[in-house]
Amino acid sequence: VMILMFTAIYSTISIIEDRREGFLQGVLVAPISRISLVLGKVFGGTILAVLQALVFLLVGPALSLVGLSPELHTGLTWQNAPAVIAFLTLVGFSLTALGYLIAWPMDSTHGFHAIMSIFLMPMWLLSGSFFPPGESGWLSWVIRLNPLTYGVAGLRRIMTADPASVEALPPWWLCISITILAAAAYIGAAVWVTGRRSAHNAR
Repeated sequence: VMILMFTAIYSTISIIEDRREGFLQGVLVAPISRISLVLGKVFGGTILAVLQALVFLLVGPALSLVGLSPELHTGLTWQNAPAVIAFLTLVGFSLTALGYLIAWPMDSTHGFHAIMSIFLMPMWLLSGSFFPPGESGWLSWVIRLNPLTYGVAGLRRIMTADPASVEALPPWWLCISITILAAAAYIGAAVWVTGRRSAHNAR
């Protein structure tokens, strides 16, 4: 999930570079809908992120098969591979849309890196990757309100062979629902900010 998140969001830095070189202005005056522009950039970043995450997931089983590092087995099997890829794509799509939403209003790559460093690390650390939410306390509520928590939990549910070890995680239907809702919200906001900046440039 960490590889997926950083690749997905940092792939959208090309938006700032395209604007600086004038390519984005040419795209904005083309007779295409704003949602087509958004989805094109988001799908491109999603594919890149999922491919990089799959490379990592394949390293563990490959090393385990030849007996080099059996402890690196990632939980990816032929049986769960389609579900893993599908869920990684959904989470990657959501994260890339979030990256687009943050990158679009910005004109400086330095500002983008600064915001991402402040924003990404807490988002990842508070996603249940390192410790469970717990039963009480303000930190548990922050983890529960973090959409990435449900991406991590959903992937764990798919890739964990022992159902008892994931009983405390959010249910599968909730993981999918929250991830889809987050992706839809990010895409909707991205289309809105794209149209808003386009209208401002036209004036």
